[in-house]
Amino acid sequence: MAQLSVRELLEEQDTGLDLEILSGEKGLAKYIASHRIQKPGLALAGHLSYLHPTRLQILGSTELSYLEGLDPEVAAANVEQLCTLDFSCFIITKGQEPPPILIEKTSKHDIPILRTQMKSSAFISLISKFLEERLLPSTTVHGVLVDVFGVGVLLVGKSGIGKSECALDLVLRGHRLVADDVVKVRTKLPAVLFGEGSDLLHYHMEIRGLGIINIKHLFGVSAIRERKKIDVTIELLKWEDGANYDRLGLDEQHYELLGIKIPLLKIPVCPGRNISSILEVAARNQLLKEMGYNSAREFQDRLEKRMAEVAQLRSHVIIGDDLE
Repeated sequence: MAQLSVRELLEEQDTGLDLEILSGEKGLAKYIASHRIQKPGLALAGHLSYLHPTRLQILGSTELSYLEGLDPEVAAANVEQLCTLDFSCFIITKGQEPPPILIEKTSKHDIPILRTQMKSSAFISLISKFLEERLLPSTTVHGVLVDVFGVGVLLVGKSGIGKSECALDLVLRGHRLVADDVVKVRTKLPAVLFGEGSDLLHYHMEIRGLGIINIKHLFGVSAIRERKKIDVTIELLKWEDGANYDRLGLDEQHYELLGIKIPLLKIPVCPGRNISSILEVAARNQLLKEMGYNSAREFQDRLEKRMAEVAQLRSHVIIGDDLE
């Protein structure tokens, strides 16, 4: 299961969450494991049912004003009871100051208290979307991801087979590079996979004999993409004489990532084959399939219909000869 530490959440600079830490630095290693959040209003009154320690706990004006209005002994007992659930952290909205009893009890249990200047409703909307994206299952794939005619093509195959060279040729033809060598893959509901480059290798590509090149600097921003939905996987294979390769396109195969199956094509590579052109045609063909048109199946249906017509014609001829 994907997790995000409170320290990582605090260090996020490009999300607009505007978080600062008020107390509980010792608990920054705690993990957030759910994109859903809670407002523990009833919990401050002593009702702890249905609380989830893996969720962020948001404290707005209503919760803080209620806590401050309680009898000090009751407030201390309720907050102590709440902190025993070992939450990942509390987040206070609208830049409010937390009551001293909250600081005391959370520090005792090493639960961080963070603060944002945003209003509760705006912050909840933003943090929910951020966590939903960050906490979805993810993995990395050794390959290349290219946007070809709007189709996300994931190239896989053994090292040295020519994946990067093929992607470079596609970029020269006007297509867009998403990631080379290491592709970070994340799920996105309902059952969609998105790929992006790693932070270190973003926009860079390794070409044997040439070295590391920066696609963004060489070809401009129109030659790259930050991320792309993966529509089809193409495995490049070394050509082997006598091997049985798909000749009709009826043999449907799949490449499975994070429990999601993606259409898989296996393309043999040998001198004289223009792989880039083949990949462009594969991307166009994938677009047609997504529109409900399958060239191979149409050809098969026409062939079977013609064979049936010929068989029927021959049966009539044989029956006619017997009658004579």
